[in-house]
Amino acid sequence: MSRWTRRNMLRGMARGAAVAVSLPLLDLFLDGHGEALANGAPIPTRFGTWFWGCGVNTARWFPSTLGKGYDLKPELAPIAPWRDKVSVFSNFNCILDGKPNLVHWSGVMATLTGSAPLKGGVTGGSAEAPTLDCLIADHIGRGTRFRSLELACTGQSGVSYSMRAGSTVNPSEVDPIQLYRRLFGPEFADPNKAGFTPDPAIMVRESVLSSVKDDRDTLMRSLGSADRQRVDQYFTSVRQVEEQLGQMLQKPAPAEACTIPKAPGQMTLGPTWDVATRTHDVMAQLLVMALACNQTRVFSMALSNAGSNLRKAGEPVSFHELTHEEPVDEKLGYQPKATFFIERSMETFATMLKHLDGVREGASTLLDHSLILATSESNFAKIHSVDNLPILVAGSAGGRWKPGQHISGNGDPSSRVGLTIQQVLGLPVTEWGSGAMQTSKPISEVVS
Repeated sequence: MSRWTRRNMLRGMARGAAVAVSLPLLDLFLDGHGEALANGAPIPTRFGTWFWGCGVNTARWFPSTLGKGYDLKPELAPIAPWRDKVSVFSNFNCILDGKPNLVHWSGVMATLTGSAPLKGGVTGGSAEAPTLDCLIADHIGRGTRFRSLELACTGQSGVSYSMRAGSTVNPSEVDPIQLYRRLFGPEFADPNKAGFTPDPAIMVRESVLSSVKDDRDTLMRSLGSADRQRVDQYFTSVRQVEEQLGQMLQKPAPAEACTIPKAPGQMTLGPTWDVATRTHDVMAQLLVMALACNQTRVFSMALSNAGSNLRKAGEPVSFHELTHEEPVDEKLGYQPKATFFIERSMETFATMLKHLDGVREGASTLLDHSLILATSESNFAKIHSVDNLPILVAGSAGGRWKPGQHISGNGDPSSRVGLTIQQVLGLPVTEWGSGAMQTSKPISEVVS
């Protein structure tokens, strides 16, 4: 066996000072197939959701051909370099089954929770069940410093499509500087350094949380069912902090593609298009390295809120307002000003794919070891349609998902996508959702 491992450093002297240089991921650190670490540990699988608001133009977004090698319409053209790694799902619906169509809310919650919600709207609302990222984080995120990361690009922490249940929203990180400090600040432990010393301050914090366990258990036994549910939601976040602190007291496992990124500079935040997309690009790069450094395996990224408040600089009218107020151009067949934001949203998603696919992990890439679910809350936002919701899934989950296909759901609930993702990622579920959205029918075409 080689004496070299990813933990080795190249050491020397420069002007009388000791220096150490980390090694990149080399073939000798991997097994003979480049599919696992040399010690037999598998390269981890990641999951994320990526949200954009105000839907698409059906005729300009959905492919006409099914299966592999699907055609790319103008609004989906930006993903062309990754077409073989991205599956498109059409004719999957939010089935309301008598529930109201909560504008800019029902569609996304149906896809992410498997249930059509009862409360909500443009400014957000409640969920009938946890969102997919929470379910998957509970399964694959326990061994990382952060069970999940929530990010939003318009400077509003309340913009989040990650929910435990009810109206409990997991708030988003919106400032790239704060995100960098959270990920790579003083509490970050380089997984590729040979030495490790637990931080005494973290040990004290963990002790304080552990010391209230008995009182917490006593309180829970004294509560009625409604209060118990409210308090349990609160303590779920406390348990996540406990687990995070516990992880920080252990030496992290080697992360072969991990390199510490440069700290971002001061940035303006807000919903103007150039500002929001610049924020997205910087946070996406930090997020990708957080995944590569095994700080987390699950994330939720929101380009905008559901009733998208994105706007061009100097323009008083937002994307959302344009979808309702701008007439459909008779010659073009769509709303040109509103469509600008749809096309640019797909360009922004393509930048996320570029960053993920640019990180090599063994014989493939970080994107190949991931599943990224991208979706919006409506089809044609002008009429708040929740039939034929736009859904993309990028990556192949380390070979467990067959990517690069266009698949029609023929009017089935969009929860079929979420059920399939859970099963591919190893969650022990045979059915998912509620009411008319409930399904026990995975999408067999994408399961390897």
